[in-house]
Amino acid sequence: MDSLHNSRIRKWFAESPPVTWGVRQLRELLIGALKQGPIPQHVAFVMDGNRRFARDHHIETVEGHNLGFEALARILEVCYKTGVKVVTIYAFSIENFKRSKHEVDALMKMAKVKLEQLSEHGALLDRYGASIRILGQRNLVKPDVLAAVDKAVAMTAHNKRAILNVCFPYTSRDEITSAVRTTVETYSTPLGSQSLPLKRPFSETHITQHIRQQMLNTVPEEVSEQMASRSASPSSPKENGHSAEGEHSSAASTAINSSDKDESNSALASFRDPESITAETLTDHMLTAGAPPLDLLVRTSGVQRLSDFMLWQCHEKTSIVFLECLWPEFDLWQFLPVLIEWQWQRRKLHEQERGRSRHIVL
Repeated sequence: MDSLHNSRIRKWFAESPPVTWGVRQLRELLIGALKQGPIPQHVAFVMDGNRRFARDHHIETVEGHNLGFEALARILEVCYKTGVKVVTIYAFSIENFKRSKHEVDALMKMAKVKLEQLSEHGALLDRYGASIRILGQRNLVKPDVLAAVDKAVAMTAHNKRAILNVCFPYTSRDEITSAVRTTVETYSTPLGSQSLPLKRPFSETHITQHIRQQMLNTVPEEVSEQMASRSASPSSPKENGHSAEGEHSSAASTAINSSDKDESNSALASFRDPESITAETLTDHMLTAGAPPLDLLVRTSGVQRLSDFMLWQCHEKTSIVFLECLWPEFDLWQFLPVLIEWQWQRRKLHEQERGRSRHIVL
């Protein structure tokens, strides 16, 4: 109880006009300093610790989630003001449906409330030109929650400068599975004659077809010598007729084989070359397609795992940071050291790349 009382006193003091003005000026100064260096273009958050915060402060769980939403609004303002283009948050996992029906219904109701609150905070998103995108399985969501989803998306659809991705309901394995399924469907669908893909000259498929074509078109040496001796020696009309008939049937057979080969090549050419599938192909079919690479992933509450979040988007240059603070406590003062560390690492990496390129030139 004393902890909650002290927390309220600190909150009252922090919200007093002189302190609020001073903190605002300091925030602007710090954000301005951050903008002088490199800024992550895509930041993801696992917002963990709302329930633990509520339990530690002896308040209702719903109130903990409400404070967590206020923390999200603060962090979004910091991100967009510094120049971050895409923010992705983990709002609801597909794995949560494995919980009891009572808990799932409560989580869905809470998600609906948060989306409605997100819509009410449209002024913040409009100020920085951020649009909301919902990433996940819509078919798992109840109609009333879908209505809140569509409302939140529609209210910010006109914003084009930044993006807020809300993963709901989502898991990375489901996203990757859907991307692979879409890629298979795309490469299994015949293409029209006007949009045939160019085969890569050194692909395994192309080389195999070229070797087979040469084998079909090559005349064996013994057969060519026999044909030459037959043409040089006189023959009877019967033999001439037989020869003509044989040549006619051979020509017909060649024509049939050629026709079959053309149809076979046409059938092969009417599909996309599966050897052209790359990592970029799957990236283009992910839910985050078109977004910048993930630069920074932050998880609060001290838990050090990804929980099936952004597994594909994390790459060799993604910085993953686990913080001890709970999500409702997360603000600029916890985020500032993370951004400074990211900028330092990025400058160090840039210097290393420049050193390697200079060594190669020399």
